[in-house]
Amino acid sequence: MLTKRIIPCLDIKDGRTVKGVNFEQLRDAGDPIELAALYAQQGADELVFLDITATIEKRKTLSELVNKIAHRINIPFTVGGGIKTEADVSMLLQNGADKISINTAAFIDPSIIHRFAKNFGSQCVVLAIDTKLEADGNWYVYLNGGRQKTDSLTTEWAKKAVDLGVGEILLTSMNHDGTKQGFALDITATLSSQLSVPIIASGGGGSAAHFYDVFTQGKADAALAASIFHYKEVAIPDLKKYLQQKGISIRI
Repeated sequence: MLTKRIIPCLDIKDGRTVKGVNFEQLRDAGDPIELAALYAQQGADELVFLDITATIEKRKTLSELVNKIAHRINIPFTVGGGIKTEADVSMLLQNGADKISINTAAFIDPSIIHRFAKNFGSQCVVLAIDTKLEADGNWYVYLNGGRQKTDSLTTEWAKKAVDLGVGEILLTSMNHDGTKQGFALDITATLSSQLSVPIIASGGGGSAAHFYDVFTQGKADAALAASIFHYKEVAIPDLKKYLQQKGISIRI
């Protein structure tokens, strides 16, 4: 049985870690380098770094900050934000990233998924999907940091991306983001059941029990959270002990 992964997320704006609710009302959550080092030390399985305004500000991800973080951690490191070309990927890998996360650019030009997978390997390519449950009962894909709705259903876009070579999907429910009310179990379970790649659930983690739910009912391979770790509401070692005691296969 594959072990489930716990992944803290650093949302970066202007070089600082920030966190909001439903993608809005961002507030400062600390120094990303110090937080990254702490999480690696506490036993996080991986770390995700998302430069959340890179696409909107039409600039590259902060490679210097990526480099500084990479030197402080010894766990797999995924970096996203403003990545559009092979040169962008190479630069981030050279600065210490293990995987890259693409979102809006991949939706606009899906061929980059195939190119990145071919040049760097599928295991390096993570597709981030920001999704929202609408009044019609369907989950839709959103772009540009949740600012732009599309007519694409999340399940259809995810399937297409996997066919093109994506190695993993980071699924963030905008409805649940920052609410700490629990993950979006239904859409997570749907993708986990239908796709051949690991699904990272994101958005809504507020207690240890929520992680148990997303691993069992949501069938997620990994769970990502930010607020509860940044503001020390749940410590990673305690969370992992709880999950192990509940029978979840986890790396302690």
